[in-house]
Amino acid sequence: MAKQQGQGFGFGLGKMKELAAAFQKAQEVQEGAKRLQEELDLLEIAGQSSDGNVTVVLSGNQEPRRAEVSEEALGKGAAAVSALVTEAMQDAYSKSTATMREKMEELTGGLNLPGM
Repeated sequence: MAKQQGQGFGFGLGKMKELAAAFQKAQEVQEGAKRLQEELDLLEIAGQSSDGNVTVVLSGNQEPRRAEVSEEALGKGAAAVSALVTEAMQDAYSKSTATMREKMEELTGGLNLPGM
């Protein structure tokens, strides 16, 4: 039997450069993700009920910040206020999710990441 030489892992110099570039990009994304988390924490995203009488504000990381309920909404009774608050929360959540997705796409630009 002849002994085969030079089999290795099949990585040529070009593959090593690609691998190094991928690691560099991953490190940049990780650093960017930290900055993004800080930026999102400072961001405020408001959602409103369909009639505009309730506003719910979340951080960009979807942490509740505050709710604002108008006097007009209060006059509609507890069940109506609950429904308006729920609408405003859903609106804020939807806007927050879209903002997070957009910022992550900017951060990872060009990377083909699973789940994105």
